[in-house]
Amino acid sequence: MIEVKNIAKTFGNKQVLKGISAVFKPGQVNMIIGASGTGKSVLLKCIVGLEQPDEGDVLYDNRDFVHATRVAKIEIRREIGMLFQGAALFDSKNVEENVRFPLDVLTEMPLDEKCDRVNNVLSRVGLANANKLMPSELSGGMKKRVGIARALVNNSKYLFCDEPNSGLDPQTSILIDNLIKDLTDEFKTTTVVVSHDMNSVMEIGDYIMFMYQGHKVWDGTKEEIIEAKEKAFNDFVFANNLMRTLKEQMQ
Repeated sequence: MIEVKNIAKTFGNKQVLKGISAVFKPGQVNMIIGASGTGKSVLLKCIVGLEQPDEGDVLYDNRDFVHATRVAKIEIRREIGMLFQGAALFDSKNVEENVRFPLDVLTEMPLDEKCDRVNNVLSRVGLANANKLMPSELSGGMKKRVGIARALVNNSKYLFCDEPNSGLDPQTSILIDNLIKDLTDEFKTTTVVVSHDMNSVMEIGDYIMFMYQGHKVWDGTKEEIIEAKEKAFNDFVFANNLMRTLKEQMQ
């Protein structure tokens, strides 16, 4: 479980995050949604330690991450897997080397054990025998799956995905969504997904937090969305005329 308590962050004269609090539970897909520029990615960076919040706390299973010692932070980071928006693969490394990278950096595991771990996660994401392919030989969806494999190779307890469907066609987006959901269910990870894709929210979201202008405006389950009263949230969710019509018919 990850607890975020009153996180605030300012860049220059602009306050990007304004007292954000939330609880992300294990075994479910926790989604942070909102339009571009609302602070979603900055919040994610504060949670994983890529940015230092000006105020607030981040607790990983009751372990204080923001104020932890360097050694304690390294221990927590070993339990974190991250899927970046563009997959962020190393162009000069093949699939196996890309997936193995966290093990090379964070562990002293023997090479044969690393290879077994790599083969296992590649199989789980449907890329068995793709070890020697280079990133230039992969489709966008395959790159995302390699990124997910790399995020999980270290037996991650916490999985973070930043816009996992960015740049993908609708069919591939569904495959990636289902993969994230299936792996979350199987490994009981605490999964946090930053997205602005309402299709993903309705398909795999268990807990949804909506951000607007640096604030948390709404949170709840997808079943509760239809009853939401917050204007900014409704404008975002029901921008699609079909979704708005559906809500009107259900009220």
